[in-house]
Amino acid sequence: MPIIWCAISGHGFGHAAQVVPVLNALRDLVPGVTAILRTTVPASFFQDRLTIPWELSPAQQDIGCIQDGPLKIDIDGTWIAHQRFHDTWDARLSNEVSAISAASPALVIADIPYLAIEAGSRAHIPTIALASLTWDLVLKEYCHASDLAQPQLIDRIRESYANADMALRITPAPTIDVFSNVIDIGPIASPSPPERNRLASALNLAPNEKTVLVGFGGIPLISLPLEYIERLNRYRFLYDGPIPPGYSRIHSINTLPFSFKTLLASVDLIMTKPGYGTIVEAVALQQPVLYVRRYNFADEQSLVDYLHRYGRGIELSIDDFANARWEPALSKALSMLTPPTPPPPATGAMQAASILMPYLHRRGA
Repeated sequence: MPIIWCAISGHGFGHAAQVVPVLNALRDLVPGVTAILRTTVPASFFQDRLTIPWELSPAQQDIGCIQDGPLKIDIDGTWIAHQRFHDTWDARLSNEVSAISAASPALVIADIPYLAIEAGSRAHIPTIALASLTWDLVLKEYCHASDLAQPQLIDRIRESYANADMALRITPAPTIDVFSNVIDIGPIASPSPPERNRLASALNLAPNEKTVLVGFGGIPLISLPLEYIERLNRYRFLYDGPIPPGYSRIHSINTLPFSFKTLLASVDLIMTKPGYGTIVEAVALQQPVLYVRRYNFADEQSLVDYLHRYGRGIELSIDDFANARWEPALSKALSMLTPPTPPPPATGAMQAASILMPYLHRRGA
């Protein structure tokens, strides 16, 4: 029975959302395959998504970024956290090598912890990166010219990534130059079918009301301009977070009998930041997107370009978002036409599974 050691960054849920469809695609290709999920992503994320047998092995795999909500990177805090992580690097690496060796997997997949890539290599297990970005690219955006320690830390990260036997670069992605063997694969998306009528019934929508999903990924928003939102009479807002009592036009998705993926497919409009999972699924569904950019995250431009080429997207400035100037952009996004160029098919998960399959058969599979 082949085992996959699957190391997943815990910075939001986007990396886990890329891994799950790949593991599910392996179910029919490699009978009996199981996964050890080495991550800080909670088990609840995988319970209704992952269809192969799995177990969670909680462990911090990397830092990612320290954030003040989903739209603001704490740059100084990010560098401090990375330095602390690397202060204990030798012990962390030794622990990961021992854990991987004890599990004796057929394959290590990393999306996209460099710790697991170096550890898998040292444990002499085939190690493959699944990547739409790498942390060296992210940190490069935040380097201070006067701090020599920062580029040195980035170089150390790149040395770890270079141990990968192969990298599968997921469409869309920025240029990634740290791996010697890169195979490009298609987008990874597994959208749910829409349930618009059931959603309209659950919300008791009036005929002229439009639904807006406000979902900014696994890092929650700190605040919303609730009083202003309540006055937007043409809309109902579904928010991925708690809502105080007294609001009739704003609904917490936790109170609705729908998964987040079903809501993505069923609302009239998605408001979000450019994150991989939401953007790629919105394009696959041809859902209009109102997005708020950070302008300092490595994969953001490639996602925005992908959305504008194949989907329906309007930018809302971070100032307009914070100051509740939403309505003109909402109307514009809803009126956008479907682009003439169809999106590339979401073949990435099956392509990745086909590439991984021989490694699993080879080891005793």
